[in-house]
Amino acid sequence: MPDPETLSDPDDTRLEPYTRMRERDLVGRTGRFIVEGEVTLRLLLGRRSRFRAESILIAPERWPGLAADIAALPAPPPVYCATKAVMSAVTGFPIHRGVLAVGLRGAEPEAAALVPPSPAPALVVGLAGLTNHDNVGAAFRNAAAFGADAVFLDGESCDPLYRKSIRVSAGAALIQPFARLPAEQDWLRFAEALDLQPLAFSPGAPEPLDGLAVPARALLILGTEGPGLDAATLARARPIRIPMAAGFDSLNVATAAGIALYTIARGQGRLGQT
Repeated sequence: MPDPETLSDPDDTRLEPYTRMRERDLVGRTGRFIVEGEVTLRLLLGRRSRFRAESILIAPERWPGLAADIAALPAPPPVYCATKAVMSAVTGFPIHRGVLAVGLRGAEPEAAALVPPSPAPALVVGLAGLTNHDNVGAAFRNAAAFGADAVFLDGESCDPLYRKSIRVSAGAALIQPFARLPAEQDWLRFAEALDLQPLAFSPGAPEPLDGLAVPARALLILGTEGPGLDAATLARARPIRIPMAAGFDSLNVATAAGIALYTIARGQGRLGQT
């Protein structure tokens, strides 16, 4: 492929998708998202990602290390080269890694299509009301690490393709299958329709995780920190707690997700031998 086009004017229209990154993260990007860093870019460009890059913006010194990967793509996107000073002027804050890309979301998948059909084993994560981008990103990282089939989010949970969520997920949000729960469907009806056993995690639940007979098909439902899951969900699901030291009953939701995922994934035989 040809060398990247060098852009020296921050107002160049080709840089418009990268402008005001922090501000635009909050209001949406009309089907686009931003990826930062070489590792995350490689995940975006890889076969496991359902997304594709619309364009790539890099500092000159980063091109030699990425040229072969980009050239190997069936249809390489435009690559623009700019100094870090220009990149910082465009985005509104200093860019130290010198690697950015605009990704295209494309069509959202059907949630049910991401779950292996019964009676095959299934491990699914449900994020209910998670409005913190760090927690969502970390939960996605755990889901990918422990081989979850999919992550589902309700309408209250924040976007896993928000720039910070992608970064905290170490790029897992780009390769971990995920979808939004249909607006008309709650977690329990969703679990029933797909033959999943709903496990609702709560510090006050009577049943400890370490005594659980691991189900072959599990939906792990995790609520936001503080309020947790609503009473109706806890009443209709199978409430599970993670045992903790006396006098303290609070875990970060992403940490709880990691512990729960490890336990269920190990019980289902998903983890490789190390």
